[in-house]
Amino acid sequence: MLDLFTIFSKGGIVLWYFQGVNQVLTEPVNALIKTVILQERGSVSSFQHGSLTLEYKLDNEFELIFVVAYQKILQLSYIDKFIDDVRREFRDKYAQDLRDGNVMRDFDFTEEFQRLLKKAEASAKNQAKQPRQMRTFEESQKSQKSVASLKVDKKKEKEKENVGKKKGKAPPEPAPPAAVINGGTVNTGGGGGGEGQDTIQRNREEFFKKMTGKGSKKNIGTSPKPEKEKEKKKGKAPTKWAHGGSSKDAKILDFSGDKESNGTMAGEEDLGDTERAWVGSMSGELKSVGDLYEEEEEEEEEDDDEEEIQQKDSKKSSGFGVFNMFKGLVGQKTVTAEAMAPVLDKMKDHLIGKNVAADIADQLCTSVATKLEGRVLGTFSGVTSTIRQAIRDSLVQILTPKRRIDILRDVMEAKSQNRPYTITFCGVNGVGKSTNLAKICFWLVENGFRVLIAACDTFRAGAVEQLRTHARRMAALHPPEHHSGVKMVQLYEKGYGKDAAGIAMEAINFAREQRIDVVLVDTAGRMQDNEPLMRALSKLIKVNQPELVLFVGEALVGNDSVDQLTKFNQALADFSSMENPRLIDGILLTKFDTIDDKVGAAISMTYTTGQPVVFVGTGQTYTDLKALNVQAVVNALLK
Repeated sequence: MLDLFTIFSKGGIVLWYFQGVNQVLTEPVNALIKTVILQERGSVSSFQHGSLTLEYKLDNEFELIFVVAYQKILQLSYIDKFIDDVRREFRDKYAQDLRDGNVMRDFDFTEEFQRLLKKAEASAKNQAKQPRQMRTFEESQKSQKSVASLKVDKKKEKEKENVGKKKGKAPPEPAPPAAVINGGTVNTGGGGGGEGQDTIQRNREEFFKKMTGKGSKKNIGTSPKPEKEKEKKKGKAPTKWAHGGSSKDAKILDFSGDKESNGTMAGEEDLGDTERAWVGSMSGELKSVGDLYEEEEEEEEEDDDEEEIQQKDSKKSSGFGVFNMFKGLVGQKTVTAEAMAPVLDKMKDHLIGKNVAADIADQLCTSVATKLEGRVLGTFSGVTSTIRQAIRDSLVQILTPKRRIDILRDVMEAKSQNRPYTITFCGVNGVGKSTNLAKICFWLVENGFRVLIAACDTFRAGAVEQLRTHARRMAALHPPEHHSGVKMVQLYEKGYGKDAAGIAMEAINFAREQRIDVVLVDTAGRMQDNEPLMRALSKLIKVNQPELVLFVGEALVGNDSVDQLTKFNQALADFSSMENPRLIDGILLTKFDTIDDKVGAAISMTYTTGQPVVFVGTGQTYTDLKALNVQAVVNALLK
């Protein structure tokens, strides 16, 4: 029934294997290693590849990996126990060979494997033959509930009341009786004092006056109308805004006559000294977002040295911090699940506090526990420091791109092939797709590339006008006379209510004809549960086949980031008729300047898709575009 069983070291050396079929199964095992083991997904014990299901177990003491593969149509209930039995048998033999110094010899494990396999299959058949017996009443939890446990002990309740009275918690007094007047109820009070009776009498008189319509409103206690309300109301005056309202401003804001045939905008823009200083500031590779944390730390060290010293002293004295409370867990030789449990629970809460999604934090801690359980520590190594280093290594592994990310190089390669490099932006509503598209456009123009912006958001009111404004501003920052008469930024738009996929195709064809280097496709924001809009996005990507599909997400989002990315990827796969559908290729993380050190969204999004964070938006100007610094983000997560 088993197609493959292999045992190899974490260094990649195959020690022994069993193959039940003639086909080569190297690809499924490599996919397991690449997708699960190297991606710190130790919480996932099974993996499906094609028609196979692969399950694995780790032996951290001897750095071994046991992998079994079988057809996923089969339901083999004995696999977990069988892998454990093989692991115990093989590691004893492997340990004896290590003691004898026979490490490099071929391991003959076929006889023991066949014996354990027959035993596991026979046990599974016997369990299948025996009908499952129902539990008796004595074995159920209901039998433990006796009639005496359901009775209310009045003596204990009285004792609780007496204890509450002694502590000053007297039971609430019963409500006073109410008198019925004309079908209504009026509280008569409980004290019987003279002042209380006068108050009741006044309330009764006011009530009768209200019911009969007698008496003036002033006697009832209503405040008189202000004099302004007595004046005759005038008609609603039009709102006068601070920067508009005059005919001169109306002419300035009217761009209807400045359109060119291809959708570009003509005209000059008034630029300040600050905006002109942006020109030439973003050529080359992007600045790392980690530099922001370093600058903040330097300023804090210069301004608040004394306060920081006092805080550090107080932390040391009070034992404050993520790992200080576990200093006693030092000196254990072998890492056990019981020793790791309190440290991992604290780490999980710490990661959730850093805005990591709860499911991702739990899976990450489970993966670390799986990787460390059974490992033998050195004399001066503690469980806490080992777990912290393992968490750090896992976070670095997750955030490190698994493939080369060099957009400038890819654009130059596409330019040499006389085709435009296309980037599509997608995401939910209000995350900043158009704003960060403009930042990337400015960065590309700063590096000498011509850019065409395709306005494919034909749904949101003002979306085209927003891109038109960005195009005008960047055209003013990089006028044609500074680039040998060539327009560096152009806008391709066809208005509202049109097919977004068709507009994107026309824009790409226009860019190819005009020898434009990059096409940035802006799409409408859509919720991940909106099936018609997700179908439209899948159609746009399938028809145009962009070189890069960027998911734009907020750094502020927490648990919802996992749901967004999962459903976007699932929709792109489900609604595409291609054999290998295009999915999300990278992540653009926006509003990164608003979260301080709560950078967990980067981990949540990267862990969900396995795709890297390509860009980070850190502000509102064109120069506020950064690259992700993996070490700086990990330090912010663990501090």
